[in-house]
Amino acid sequence: MNAKAGSEDNPRTVGDKIGSLIKELLIVVIGALIIAALIRAFVGQMFLVPSGSMEHTLNIGDRIAVQKITHFKRGDVVVFKDPNHWLGDEPTAPERGPIGKGLEWVGILPNTDSEYLVKRVIGLPGDHVKCCDTQGRITVNGQPLNEQSYLYTEGGLQSKPSEFPFDVVVPADRIWVMGDHRDDSADSRCHLQDEDPDGKYMGAFVPVDDVVGPVFAVVAPLRDARFLKRPPTFDAVPAGESPAPAQPVVKTPNVRC
Repeated sequence: MNAKAGSEDNPRTVGDKIGSLIKELLIVVIGALIIAALIRAFVGQMFLVPSGSMEHTLNIGDRIAVQKITHFKRGDVVVFKDPNHWLGDEPTAPERGPIGKGLEWVGILPNTDSEYLVKRVIGLPGDHVKCCDTQGRITVNGQPLNEQSYLYTEGGLQSKPSEFPFDVVVPADRIWVMGDHRDDSADSRCHLQDEDPDGKYMGAFVPVDDVVGPVFAVVAPLRDARFLKRPPTFDAVPAGESPAPAQPVVKTPNVRC
């Protein structure tokens, strides 16, 4: 006896249903990947923290979320492309396989690319950043920073704002960045002697165009998940020189980390 057309045991009908289900699943998956890719490109992106230069604001292995909608401000923690081979021998995240790379590209997994760094913005274009005043504090445009809320602390002892002096004016379209773990951060202070095709001392200042965006949250591990807030000490900093100089002003050219 032949199977009745349209019955559930009709192989052709069952195959059609399975094929239709697969097509629907593919449409959903492809749509989700497109949305994830668009979010990564225009809204936000996740990164993996590979080193201890931002401890304990950010710890090794933290998954952080970076937003691209609003512009960063002085005091924000930002992710940026390695401007001039700053990384050197710093540790990098483990290499992913092809599938992991694909999921990373669309933004489902955090970015582990070794060409990105994460630091805190201390000086914007035109800012006069100096270390240190008579109380050992970094000043920005003459305003001292109270950095106790974020500087690295271990065993009740907190890192100094800087172990060595510096005195710079940030050039146009560049920023001065520093890690919160100052004793373990090869940041702007350490690159005043770098060669840069854009001019003398420029290697210490990160191009604004290389900034991906500000970090707004730690998303994993879950025990450390939280939103990052801009420290209130930066609210009191006055505006810097306007317009910002085309080339940096460096009064301490021999700084060595």
